[in-house]
Amino acid sequence: MTYCVGLKIDRGLVFMSDTRTNAGMDSISTFKKMHVWEEPGERVIVLMSAGNLATTQAVVSLLDERTKAIADRHATLLETPSMYQTVRMVGDTVKEVIAHSSPTGDKADSYFNASFILGGQIRGSEPRLFMIYPEGNFIESTDDTPFFQIGETKYGKPIIIRAYERTMSFAETVKLLLVSFDSTLKSNLSVGLPLDLLFYEKDAFKISLKKRIAQDDRYYRTISDGWSNALKAAFASLPDFSE
Repeated sequence: MTYCVGLKIDRGLVFMSDTRTNAGMDSISTFKKMHVWEEPGERVIVLMSAGNLATTQAVVSLLDERTKAIADRHATLLETPSMYQTVRMVGDTVKEVIAHSSPTGDKADSYFNASFILGGQIRGSEPRLFMIYPEGNFIESTDDTPFFQIGETKYGKPIIIRAYERTMSFAETVKLLLVSFDSTLKSNLSVGLPLDLLFYEKDAFKISLKKRIAQDDRYYRTISDGWSNALKAAFASLPDFSE
């Protein structure tokens, strides 16, 4: 299991993912789930993955390999004219990999399934954010649905829903995501540190900030402890039901 969030604010796009994968409690590993393709001045594309590790790695490797294989007739992530064409390409690649991996055909509900969050901006268009399903189809974020989650979503979603505002600053958004992830980390052992954070500022056409947050990160510890203390204080201040 994993937990990834892609969130759209007025200033741009913010992405955060954990790095834990597990095949049982005695087989826990760390793998990057956030992947970036960047052509400064032209485009930034960010892809986060959840699901079968072999499938997600195959999708990312295939997309990456095609950006380097000049003689390959496949279009690449660095050549698509729009984010819509980009997400269609990724969706087709997901279907291709699952169909190749599954001995019974391309059933999205098989052991080989995977889902993705794709976001970024290509010069000439606005920043866009999508969620890609195992079937290869996808949906785009809207004003009503400004963020996407994949993986273990249930513990962190209520926090984002309660506090999200489009006008949030990058710093405020990071606080929100860290609280969401901290609640998930404390509730589910299949989600774990370190966390990968990326901020893309609208019309920058380059990565604005990319950071890995480890267990000993001072800011993360401050947010985690502060959230716990605030909840305890709020609980203590509530009226006694028996009164």
